[in-house]
Amino acid sequence: MTNKVDTKIQFSGLKSGKYTYDFTLDGSFFSSFENESLEDGEVNFVVVMEKGEHLLTFDFSFTGCVRTVCDRCLQPLDIPVSGTERLFVKFSDTETSDDENIIVIPENEYQIELSHIMYEYVATALPMRCVHPDDENGNSRCDSEMLNLLDSMQQKEHDENEIDPRWEKLKELKIK
Repeated sequence: MTNKVDTKIQFSGLKSGKYTYDFTLDGSFFSSFENESLEDGEVNFVVVMEKGEHLLTFDFSFTGCVRTVCDRCLQPLDIPVSGTERLFVKFSDTETSDDENIIVIPENEYQIELSHIMYEYVATALPMRCVHPDDENGNSRCDSEMLNLLDSMQQKEHDENEIDPRWEKLKELKIK
């Protein structure tokens, strides 16, 4: 994975306290994750790291817009994203964590790579269903050719699923 955004934070050598980092994730960042539905965008992250003696606390705040694919018409779609998240980083050579908000790293580690974490925060900020919003008149902004094709396919499927009237008459003869 090669992206042009350096998302590593070196905490070794820092005194206890709070440190603020700004990141701008762009198309080169998103395209490096091999997820066809989320390959472009611009999202600004502010990361506040609080360093303690045996614990790092990260507060993530992000806002921006990502390009994905419309679930209805398969055309490109820009979706605004924003959110806040908190992550705890513990140091241990033996302990593990099942909590998604806690990461355990080796005690001799001197930096942390945040790219996967930030990518997941953006990906989970997307709505379950991404579709073009309707215009001011309530009409869909989706690709009209694709919508017409979908309608004709649904009609064809409906027609194929319709019961032959002869079978319907036989159902009426069933013992009641």
